[in-house]
Amino acid sequence: MTKKNEKNNLEEKLEDHEIEDFSEDLQERIADLEELNDSLLDETKRNEGEKKYIKSEMVRLQKEIQRLRFELDRMKTPPMIIGTIKDVLTDGRVVVKSSTGPDFIVSTAEYISPENVIIGARVALNKQSLAVVGVLPPSLDPVVLGGEVIDKPEKSYADIGGLDDQIREIREAVEDPLLKPELYEKVGIDPPKGVLLVGPPGTGKTLLAKAVAHQTNATFIRFVGSELVQKYIGEGARLVRELFDMARDKAPTIVFIDELDSVGAKRLEVATSGDREVQRTLMQLLSELDGFDAIENIKIIGATNRPDILDDALLRPGRFDRIIEIPVPNYKARLEIFKIHSSKMSIAKKVDFQEIAARTEGVSGADIKAICTEAGMFAIRESRTRIKMLDLTMAIDKVTVVDVEDGPKDSQMFA
Repeated sequence: MTKKNEKNNLEEKLEDHEIEDFSEDLQERIADLEELNDSLLDETKRNEGEKKYIKSEMVRLQKEIQRLRFELDRMKTPPMIIGTIKDVLTDGRVVVKSSTGPDFIVSTAEYISPENVIIGARVALNKQSLAVVGVLPPSLDPVVLGGEVIDKPEKSYADIGGLDDQIREIREAVEDPLLKPELYEKVGIDPPKGVLLVGPPGTGKTLLAKAVAHQTNATFIRFVGSELVQKYIGEGARLVRELFDMARDKAPTIVFIDELDSVGAKRLEVATSGDREVQRTLMQLLSELDGFDAIENIKIIGATNRPDILDDALLRPGRFDRIIEIPVPNYKARLEIFKIHSSKMSIAKKVDFQEIAARTEGVSGADIKAICTEAGMFAIRESRTRIKMLDLTMAIDKVTVVDVEDGPKDSQMFA
């Protein structure tokens, strides 16, 4: 009996041991499976992320392919011919002059507004049927487009000394008609069309034009007279015409023509081919100033230091209605100019500008600016930060000696 019990106990122990071993083995397998499941979940998330990235990249590439196809189709589009409308017929068709030479009667596309189909308009023509498929903006020469002053000059009337009467006259002739046109309507007069500034070099003609550009909100177009003189026949006249066309489109406009004598000299009977081209440009300018087409809200400012050689047609009323003389500054004007140029300079207390102004008889405003600059250079040469009286006197001697070497100034033409 005892042996049988022992045997049963032994079997029970063996069964318990086997159950424990199986349980441990099962727990290890469960842990391995859980670890494998976690790695598979991570890999699934990673694959999902890659899938989203690939989808977004596929969408981007499809858009890029669509853009490239559109660009390729655009590059393959046949070129169009530029033409000009010469006449509009009653049946809706138009007569166009193509850039190839001959005239054609063609139809217009339905999507083009009839208001834009006018005589003289630039249009795009289909290469095969020559039908009008688009209306182009008017073309302007790059020289004309470059004449518009985008950034207003920083110079103002406060930076001009000794020209109070001239400032008043140019404001009456240029600014007031643009800012207060109702005053001229009430009085019943037409405002002046143009102002001509005459005077020796360096007296402030261009500076006065800069102040006008700074003061007004109108479009400011600046040209040098020599820019309007071209090599080929008719090019200068075309530039003048396009210049005033742009001025009309951007009105109110102020047109400033510097060195007017280069294009407005007197017409001579005996002239070379170059002189005749300058005369053609002048005749176009005269026509634009006082011709068939009105130039409302457009003011002309001319500047020259040789009024004696200007053509009489330029000087008559109706073109340059007001001629403003810019003289060499007198003592009071020189004193004001010295104070303006020295306002930002470091000046010693013992400097007497009244004495300096008295010693600079006959110099221009540009000379006074040069004197102030030279005085500053003398102070820098001696490593000083303040300008003394001696610096100014030395600068006067240096600048006036240069003027004397250049030759005497001819003042009879400004008398």
